[in-house]
Amino acid sequence: MRIVLCYPHEERHREQIAQVAPQAEIIDAGQERIADEIFQADIFCGHPKVPIDWDGVVAQGRLRWIQSSAAGMDHVLVPSVIHSPIILTSASGVLADQVAEHAIALITGWLRGLPRFFRAQLRKEFRRLPTRDLTGATVGIVGFGGVGRRLAQLLAPFKARILATDLFPVNPPPWVEALWPADRLNDLLAESDVVVLALALNEDTKRLFSREKLSRFRPHALLVNVARGPIVPHDDLVEALRQGWIAGAALDVTDPEPLPPESPLWDMENVIITPHVGGQSAKRADDITRLFCANLRRFFEGRPLINLLTDKRLGFPIRGIGVPIWGEDAWE
Repeated sequence: MRIVLCYPHEERHREQIAQVAPQAEIIDAGQERIADEIFQADIFCGHPKVPIDWDGVVAQGRLRWIQSSAAGMDHVLVPSVIHSPIILTSASGVLADQVAEHAIALITGWLRGLPRFFRAQLRKEFRRLPTRDLTGATVGIVGFGGVGRRLAQLLAPFKARILATDLFPVNPPPWVEALWPADRLNDLLAESDVVVLALALNEDTKRLFSREKLSRFRPHALLVNVARGPIVPHDDLVEALRQGWIAGAALDVTDPEPLPPESPLWDMENVIITPHVGGQSAKRADDITRLFCANLRRFFEGRPLINLLTDKRLGFPIRGIGVPIWGEDAWE
């Protein structure tokens, strides 16, 4: 058996994997060699950021299981993989703490006017400018998976009113006023002062927040995207900001990515941009390896895998159908 890795890790992580799979050859492909090494993999753990011939991989018929090192699975959701027998498991929930913390930073930074104060600081101007409150605000969370649920938990002490929508609206925590099905997204937009995107990218959510949805925001509302850039088309977002459909945007992901220098978003004073760092963590490799090892044990023992994609088209594991979810009933 050949296990191929493509995520930042150290030798101690490979040793940890080897203890679970002593019979396997473990290969650290990195981004430099993954396009070739993937063809020699029985099991793959990682997140390729280079083009992969997935059609060729599927046709070869060797790869049995992909364990993503990211929560989002859009990097592998091509038709050939979706319709293949290859098992897909995500890292949903593993990075929820970090992404939720980053969302809080973006929300509070924007509401308290930090971009304007930072610009004034660079000009050495001591200017007292208006700010807004998170306390008492209505925050709408679109996508109530690992990140959305953790974010709601962090928002609760701010005494925010929390609304959420999800394709599978199950098990709402007590600090959420309403968890609605996805078809009530317009109701959420009509009531929210802050709208946070925490949903997976797939064929249904790509360009979901185009002109039609952006025009439904409250004019004073803030859009926060910690999900995937293509959910919000670049030109439509620029138009929404220029037309005043929304008050501002705080973006950890952009469309396209990286955001080109000529994008008007860079120069807008009501926009915060961070370079897709929401999931960064000093212990990220430890946590991903822990998940992978837990799933390796389950794989070899024939037990249900954590974060299994029972419907590959969705790109995320479904809560409430008996699939073990990381951080809930899947700790080992």
